[in-house]
Amino acid sequence: MATLTDWIEGARPRTLPAAFTPVAVGTGIAIGANAVQWPRAALALLVALALQVGVNYANDYSDGIRGTDRERVGPVRLVGQGLARPARVRAAAFASFLIAAVAGIVLVALVGQWWLLAVGAASILAAWLYTGGPKPYGYAGLGEVFVFIFFGIVPVIATAYVQTLTVTPTAVIASIGVGALACAVLVTNNLRDIPTDETSGKRTLAVRLGDRRTRRVYAALVLLAFLAVIVLGVVDRWTAVIALLALPLAIRPVSHVLRDASGLDLVPVLKATGLLVLGYGVLLAVGLAI
Repeated sequence: MATLTDWIEGARPRTLPAAFTPVAVGTGIAIGANAVQWPRAALALLVALALQVGVNYANDYSDGIRGTDRERVGPVRLVGQGLARPARVRAAAFASFLIAAVAGIVLVALVGQWWLLAVGAASILAAWLYTGGPKPYGYAGLGEVFVFIFFGIVPVIATAYVQTLTVTPTAVIASIGVGALACAVLVTNNLRDIPTDETSGKRTLAVRLGDRRTRRVYAALVLLAFLAVIVLGVVDRWTAVIALLALPLAIRPVSHVLRDASGLDLVPVLKATGLLVLGYGVLLAVGLAI
């Protein structure tokens, strides 16, 4: 029987910065535009956090029933380790999606732009189909593409939009940087799991690229995030470059990845990447708000 601690670990709290960051950055854009709406920002944050927890439980459930989590290292796998019944983990995923849906409907009602419901529905569908359904796209090497879209492009632009009712180049550029770091979190996870994913037939991007090229992709994604900051500083507002202060947070995880850390040695890298995402997001939000 899974304990409360197991359920918390199963929600993978180390990935939550990837949900908080886009909302913080989108709200920073709204503050800079003198259009911040705190209730809407709070609802956007609830949607993002619920979706993140939901996709984590859904991933645990789907990988668990497929048997791809039996030999993995890293965070708790509720189904794969036999700690919780699959139906209960699936119910936890659906409950998280329901919270996201309700918060999203309230947010859309406040904004009055009902077409946003389609964006929310697409986000929930993408969260489930990552490893769920008959043909999960995470098993086909497309996980990073969808993470870039739904944990970078969509939440940054949407959070800014529900407060400002405009889509700006600033939001688009910022969303690219945030999406790149969100992808880096997934790449770290998939790099660690290459041996077991290959055995189970899970063809992630890391499996397709191989160990060496996956490490280079990780470094390139981190570099892209900071290049986006420089572009923002040049074409929009120079205060965005405050986010470059997060560079020291990138040194340790990038160096560990490029020095061939593997297996359990990548667990601290995942944590460090989460801290990088959080530090980058807070600093970029402040820079855009000024």
